[in-house]
Amino acid sequence: MQTLVNIAVLTSIYALIACGYVIVYRTSRVLSLAHGELMMLGAFGLWVTIALFDGMPLAAALAALLLAAVVGVVVYAALMRRMTGEAVLAAVLATIALGILLRGLAVLIWGPTERHPLAALGWDNPVFELPAGARISAIDASLVGAAVVCYAGLFAFLRFSPWGIRMRAAGQSPLLAAQRGISLHVIYALAWCLATLTGGTAGMLLALNTALDQTMVVIGLKAFPAALVGGLDSLAGAILGALIIAAAEVLIIQFVSPLLADVVPFIVLLAMLIVRPWGLFGTREELDRV
Repeated sequence: MQTLVNIAVLTSIYALIACGYVIVYRTSRVLSLAHGELMMLGAFGLWVTIALFDGMPLAAALAALLLAAVVGVVVYAALMRRMTGEAVLAAVLATIALGILLRGLAVLIWGPTERHPLAALGWDNPVFELPAGARISAIDASLVGAAVVCYAGLFAFLRFSPWGIRMRAAGQSPLLAAQRGISLHVIYALAWCLATLTGGTAGMLLALNTALDQTMVVIGLKAFPAALVGGLDSLAGAILGALIIAAAEVLIIQFVSPLLADVVPFIVLLAMLIVRPWGLFGTREELDRV
């Protein structure tokens, strides 16, 4: 039972991060390789808001979420907007450069010291007993709940809201969407906003669960195979991809060696690329456009 709990928690982490890759790609056809760094930046944003809202933990958390969303809009307006209409490779290289820049800035501003936002907020992380002797901490349960709420909200937003329908239209045919009066720049900015919000949420919860430092980028990188395994243009695929990656990683850690944890997602990715390179729910056409 504890193994299933561990898989559920790790699936939630990877799914929360992977949906950011998918949102940006399916809307603008840009593969954001700075998503792990943006997730880390969201976690450091929580550390900043804790200092600004001393003694008001809920206000600090809400401000950090708002800050993460604003960062996404700023990234698009300052950098990615200029990549619109350029070669896909140029946009991908721009995100790589952005990631390197963000890592460097994080070291310069906050240094390599490990921080503990949970203690700074004055919160506890109690452990709850589950059936069959399994246990789950409050933050782990929050990660699972955040993933469920995030995906339910995204599915509802994309299917029923006017802006969600515009995002789907822009992803399917940008030229036709623009001819129908849809502002592509607004849609792309919204996609980056949602991606950094979900990624930042994952980063903040991870920082609360363990600690905050620059090594969080590795977790963002490990979530990338989940998006590719599921299919870069499918939110449902991101969930299934996250489940496959998480299950493989937990089982390898438990029955083989914990030292293989960081390589398991990429072994699964390589296997998928050999068998079905466009992912479980992706399409050949979408892969050709990467």
